[in-house]
Amino acid sequence: MIRDPESFHLLLDTVTRFVRERLIPREAEVAATDEIPQDVLAAMREMGLFGLTIPEQYGGLGLTMEEEVLVAMALCHASPCFRSIMGTNNGIGSLGIVIDGSEAQKQRWLPQLARGEIIGSFALTEPGSGSDAGSLTTRATRDGDHYVINGAKRYITNAPEAGLFTVMARTDAASRDAGGVSAFLVERGTPGLSVGHPDKKMGQRGSHTADVVFQDVRVPAGNLIGGKEGQGFKTAMKVLDKARLTIAAVCVGSAERILDEALTYAMQRQQFGKPIAEFQLMQAMLADSKSEIFAGRSMVLETARKRDNGEPITLEASCCKLFASEMVCRVADRAVQIHGGAGYMQEYAVERFYRDVRLFRLYEGTSQIQQLVIARGMIKQARA
Repeated sequence: MIRDPESFHLLLDTVTRFVRERLIPREAEVAATDEIPQDVLAAMREMGLFGLTIPEQYGGLGLTMEEEVLVAMALCHASPCFRSIMGTNNGIGSLGIVIDGSEAQKQRWLPQLARGEIIGSFALTEPGSGSDAGSLTTRATRDGDHYVINGAKRYITNAPEAGLFTVMARTDAASRDAGGVSAFLVERGTPGLSVGHPDKKMGQRGSHTADVVFQDVRVPAGNLIGGKEGQGFKTAMKVLDKARLTIAAVCVGSAERILDEALTYAMQRQQFGKPIAEFQLMQAMLADSKSEIFAGRSMVLETARKRDNGEPITLEASCCKLFASEMVCRVADRAVQIHGGAGYMQEYAVERFYRDVRLFRLYEGTSQIQQLVIARGMIKQARA
């Protein structure tokens, strides 16, 4: 749903110009330094990019799902690390508060997240708990007006920069499933909370992950999201439904940029006296990529509109995430092939994107988890 087409397209044009003029020229610098420049972060804050999806009454732009995925596609024509730094504020780092948080929690943290004064982070994955999120072992024990949290989280996006963590912890010690999990808001600087060194990753330099350790971390009971124990896993699944759709949009935007790079190179590179774009085998790879990107874009937009209409999208979001994340990797592989030996060289963007997009098949639920979600959803529908 696009509420005001004129205003939205003005925003989209502004984002597109920002990507072209400010972000893409800085990609090599970010890849070399593993840091997003402070002036770029300041510009993002000034544009309101940290609060794109946070409701307007809390200082954000309150974009609909359709508007959000279109902006995500535009942003991801640049290296995905740029979107990642503010992506958690618009998604998993704030959505738990938006969906299930109390009014006091919303008033306290959402305006800061919307302005980019703090970075949000979502702490679910553990050293022994990834796809099986219900098996997490981090515990939160009630102690008067506080909870005491002990445990460790792994591969937490934006943890080195985060000022606020949404932490999933088991409040029912007797439970062995997701029903005993609750969600807490934990501020950086709370005694006992420590963040490890940034992980050394295959790609996505400039976007940081790290371990987060909790040792007798005392959190006020008022920081329990929604004020009720045992709702954390439900909150996480609501968050992930939307996050998976957003990541699918990110994949589409990245694939569009990668194809642009491949087409430009194919039209410029000469072999046997003519551009390689004129050879049919090259055209086949370009055409396959274009067709798959069009399919992914169509899937994402249809599902976004469905969510805006208030319909459940768990199955469709997983379909989008599965298809788009696998698709962008195929597009990246073809782009490297089209570039030939040059595609293996760091001076060309496709080499970096080839490494960067591989992550999309893993986080917010692996491709195999999406297959399970889709199949189980089909079976449930057939039995209804």
